[in-house]
Amino acid sequence: MREFAKTCEAIGATTKKLQKTAIVAEYLKSRSVDEAAVSAVFLSGRPFPAWEEATLQVGGRSLWAIVAELAGREEGELTASYRRLGDLGAVAGDVLPERPGQGLTVLDVETSFRQIAAARGSAAKTAIARDLLSRATPLEAKYIVKIMTGDLRIGLKESLVEEAVAKAYGSPLTEVQRANMLLGDIGETVRLAAAGRLTEARMRLFHPLGFMLASPVESTDEGLSYFPEAAVEDKYDGIRAQAHVSEGEVRIFSRTRDEITESFPELPPVLAGLPQGAILDGEIVAWEFASGPAQAIVDEPVSEEGEQKADSLGRPRPFSVLQQRLGRKKVSDKMLREIPVAYLVFDVLYSNGELMIERPLQERAGILDVLLAAPRKNIHHRAHKGTQGNLAFDDQAECKAGIIRAPVFRAASAEELEQLFVAARARGNEGLMIKDLHSAYTPGKRGKSWLKMKRELATLDVVVTAVEYGHGKRIGVLSDYTFAVWDGDRLVNIGKAYSGLTDTEIAEMTQWFLEHTIEDRGFLRVVEPKIVLEVAFNNMMRSDRHESGYALRFPRIVRLRPDKSAEDADTLERAREIFEQQK
Repeated sequence: MREFAKTCEAIGATTKKLQKTAIVAEYLKSRSVDEAAVSAVFLSGRPFPAWEEATLQVGGRSLWAIVAELAGREEGELTASYRRLGDLGAVAGDVLPERPGQGLTVLDVETSFRQIAAARGSAAKTAIARDLLSRATPLEAKYIVKIMTGDLRIGLKESLVEEAVAKAYGSPLTEVQRANMLLGDIGETVRLAAAGRLTEARMRLFHPLGFMLASPVESTDEGLSYFPEAAVEDKYDGIRAQAHVSEGEVRIFSRTRDEITESFPELPPVLAGLPQGAILDGEIVAWEFASGPAQAIVDEPVSEEGEQKADSLGRPRPFSVLQQRLGRKKVSDKMLREIPVAYLVFDVLYSNGELMIERPLQERAGILDVLLAAPRKNIHHRAHKGTQGNLAFDDQAECKAGIIRAPVFRAASAEELEQLFVAARARGNEGLMIKDLHSAYTPGKRGKSWLKMKRELATLDVVVTAVEYGHGKRIGVLSDYTFAVWDGDRLVNIGKAYSGLTDTEIAEMTQWFLEHTIEDRGFLRVVEPKIVLEVAFNNMMRSDRHESGYALRFPRIVRLRPDKSAEDADTLERAREIFEQQK
């Protein structure tokens, strides 16, 4: 583990990707295959391979307490170290003492991680974690904690680990990438690469693939400038979801690759009836169902008939409604009835035993149309890991769940695209997705094959009330801003943002906030309410988190407003108006 930690230090000390890759490759070659396989997983920033369901479930607060105990330091000393270094792993390396007999192997750490994952109860998990860190050198502990918190912060993405594996074992990078994608296990990919057997990798269902991402465009003219033929879909305001289906088993994953099946127990029984195993990509949306069929394969130029087909499916409800369903381990029957959801499917990544991502969108769309239009098998859905497999309602007719083929249009001119955009907004959606019909599906990548066009709901002029130190390259500067609007003669917080300002602006504002701090709480500073920002956001939702009763979704700073005094900032009444407008 000492060599692993030294390697991480060297990786973090350079900004050059080629040098990072070379350092990892040399390290992997110097280790046994077993050590290299485990190390590759750790270097990807996680304790276990991506496909595994094992989790440590040791929170930051518990780790903080363990580090404080082993270091014998006061709370204030740890806080000062955290503010200087920016993450708990670095704090552990800074404050833990060196003792005789310390030192672990990578395989020792993996064994302890699996013991922690298998232990029941926080006390048992904490005891194993304390023992692990007590046996580690300070430098080893630094990276053990970083792996446990999923916060490696050495500028190393899994894609660079893949490049290093290819370099270390003389394998084609494309074969390494494909094997890792199919298996969801960079460690197993290392084993196959070392044995020269990468082509033997086969698709392992029920681990999420990367999601293809879209690039923003500012206008309808730009939206049609990158490729000659485009498929156009509404951009839905829900959560991106990848559904894996095989022989009655269904699991649903979010864009962050977390399993969210239990939040939507009404969807698996519907998906389980697909005629063949599949991986689908789509959006889960709070939905107001219409009486029509839950499919709409429009795939035609913009027309009144096509719009009517799309409208006949029902309407989305605001994201704030869907938010009530998120993160719940148990969804009540009442909530299932009152907040039904639809899964709007727009792509297929795997079907009938074959990976589809390298086929053009037009071909994938045809396969998806056939798949969703086929009669559903009468198959019993198998519940998984605490999900609600059997739904029971007083009135089954009151519960609806839909798998909807996302409507697809064609547009040949900026005018037609604008017409589709206006119609999408009228249906309550964010805007449009514009896709190259000849494009492959590229997991985890953002290019010009998929484009998104949306317009901000509104902006608010807000007053900064509190600031926090940033992370990564923003360690040591106050870059995370909490802001408020006026409720009569008092300010009530409504959101928090950390993006939009330049490094120069952040440095200047840091100095101002340090000089105008009202209360220093360590991680957070309450500041004089004098700085006005203009913030944009996608939508607004009700929230108990902020005193205003509202929260902004995806807030970002448009600009500083030195031309405005705090008294000129917007009011809670204005926020209410925006909230009502979006409904």
